[in-house]
Parts: sequence; C-alpha cells; structure tokens
Amino acid sequence: MPPPAPGADGAPAADRWASLPGDLIRLVASRVLAGDLLDYVRFRAVCASWRSGAACPRGRGVADPRFHPRRWMMLPEGHGLRPGHPDLRGYIRFLNLDTGTLVRAHLPLFSDHCAIDSVDGLLLLLGEEDSAVRLLHPFTGDIAELPPLATILPQLGPLLRNCPAPYKIRRLADVVSASVSFSAGAISVMLALHEVHHVAFATTLDRQWTLSSWSTIVEIFLVDPPVKDAVVSGYVLHPPKLIATLPEGNLIRPFYLAECDSEILLLGHKEFYMSQIVVFKLADLVVQRCIPITSIGGNTLFVSERSLSVASKALPNPMGDSVVHIHPSEHYAVQYHLISGTWSSATDHCSLYGPAPGPCSLYHLIHTCCSRNRWSSGLVFGKNLEGWFGGA
Repeated sequence: MPPPAPGADGAPAADRWASLPGDLIRLVASRVLAGDLLDYVRFRAVCASWRSGAACPRGRGVADPRFHPRRWMMLPEGHGLRPGHPDLRGYIRFLNLDTGTLVRAHLPLFSDHCAIDSVDGLLLLLGEEDSAVRLLHPFTGDIAELPPLATILPQLGPLLRNCPAPYKIRRLADVVSASVSFSAGAISVMLALHEVHHVAFATTLDRQWTLSSWSTIVEIFLVDPPVKDAVVSGYVLHPPKLIATLPEGNLIRPFYLAECDSEILLLGHKEFYMSQIVVFKLADLVVQRCIPITSIGGNTLFVSERSLSVASKALPNPMGDSVVHIHPSEHYAVQYHLISGTWSSATDHCSLYGPAPGPCSLYHLIHTCCSRNRWSSGLVFGKNLEGWFGGA
C-alpha cells in the first residue's frame, strides 16, 4: 500500500491528522462517544495525539454515564456454561443490540459472583459468599461498591418467613429490576425485588440497603431517586408518583414496558384471544392521548419478563417493526409484525425447537436475556416441556 499523499506543506497525511487542534479532537471524540463506547476506544487508539485529547474511560467507566456501554448485552452461552464456569476461562461474550457485533471480555470476577441485572450495559453483580452488590463495567473493569444485600434481611419482617435463612438472599436476587442514578458524588441504585413486591435502595456511601415502606403495584409510576435528607441524616426514597393511566379496555394483561430509541413504550394484547399486539408511547399516555403506533423505527422488541429493543440489522432474519415473544401454549418464539398485523415464526424450521435437534438461534439467546434468572445460569430458551435447555 502506498504511503499517504503529502499535503500542500509536504507533510504526510497521517501527520496532518495527528496534528489536529485539541478542541477539534475533543469535539470529534464527543460525537464518537455519543454513538458507541468501543468506537470511542478505537478512536483513542489511532495515535498518541488523539489519545491524549480524549478522556480515558478507565477509572470513570461506572461513575460517568457518558462511558456506559449502553447497547451492549451479555449473551448466555448455553451448554450449562454460566459466566465464571472454568471451561470459559474467564471470558464472556457481549452483543451490540444496534449492530450485531460480538466481542469477548475477560471478567475473572465471575468466579465468585453472579449477574442479576444489567443497567445501561453495566452488570449488577451479587457476591455468592458475602452477598456484596457491585456495579461492573465489563469493558473497563471499573467497579462501584454497594452494601451487602444481606443488610436488608432484618427489614423483611414476615416477608419470606417460610424460606430458610441461607436461601433468602438468593430468592431476593432471583428476579430483580435495577435502576441507577448519579448525583452529589454518589451512585444510587434501586432494586425492584419481585419476590417481596418492594423496592430497595442504597448508595455507594451507605452501609446498608433500605426497604421501601410501600409495595410495588402494576400501575405506571415514576419513582424519584433517593435524595439526601438533613433531618434523618441519610438518603430517603419518596413514595412513587402516578404519571400515566391507560384507559380501560385498551389493553389486557400481560403487558410490557420497553425502551426503544429513547422512547418508553407500553405494549400488550388487545383482546383475550391475543390475536394482535398494540403499542403505545408512554409520553402520549402522560398527556392523556391513547393512540397506538405501528412503527418503532424498524426495530424488533423481544418481550418476556423483561423487554429488549434490537435493531433489525443486528438480527439474522430481520423483520422490522415487530414484536417477538413466546407462544403461550406452544412454547416457541413467534413474531408479530405491527404494520401488517400478521404472525410468523421467529426462527427457521431447523432452530424452531431450540437446541435439540437443531442449532440454537440468536433469537433464543436474545430472548434468554429477557429472563434474568436464566440469563446467567447457562440455560437457553428452547421448546421442551419446561421451555429451557442446558445445551445450545
């Protein structure tokens, strides 16, 4: 390959790129970072000048939301290979939900931790021996320490009364939904504990988790992050505020919330026979408009216990503006096209039944990510009597 053509001043093109003004390097770096963190890492690797002109994500990957790997999801392995299994040698795969790119990261912390949720691409980990809760950035290795989950046990009262003490923590963490906020030099984490129908919160400055006095319910609520209260000398969590209601008769349960292209969507079935799926924007419901939408930007929504929005180009058999979920009686992945109102199988005939007899489809792996208690267990969704396979 010939060398870069020199500029008018005789300097090679590579040297001219390396000598860009610092403010221009920072501007370009911010635009790249707004897209994808790993593109930003590649940008910094071009030359010493670009690396020094763009902030290093290591050391601030958790505390600074700009460096969160927002659209990266840890993929299950199947074959009973949970993260941390010796056969994986400390490596875990991640999928970019916008591009379909796969990368591997070396995460030895999983030797004595399990993943219970993912927030903005950060992994929420639970220590298997000491119940320590940690936020891990999978690509920088940065960690934020939170109190042990065991500190919540004295607050449970009669909740989980019939569960033996050694298993209470594991049951609490089995199905968890987490949110994270950043303010006043502290990271605040809220956990929706589905087992006890309460919310718990803690910050990186606390020594224990605090259980909410109110229980979670099905309505659509907004819960403010914990705030400092000088009267009680600590952080408090105010009760939730109702922000939207769905007019009666527009959806029947089950229904789901999903984030898609910076919009929060509410989706579910229109009638008892579940022959069609309807989708509403939460922003419309807040202003009391109840107008279903049929376009979700060409994306595909995977819905189960959780919901994931995946760009069509990240999927092997794309069908944009569609919803993938598991057929309630047949236990296989079906796809509903919002524009045409038609149903189809989400996988080909070979992988329809999951890992046996055919190979596992990427659809099965992504759908497994929607079930957090299976997501890091080494199981993959497929068609059998229980719906889950150890193989893949």
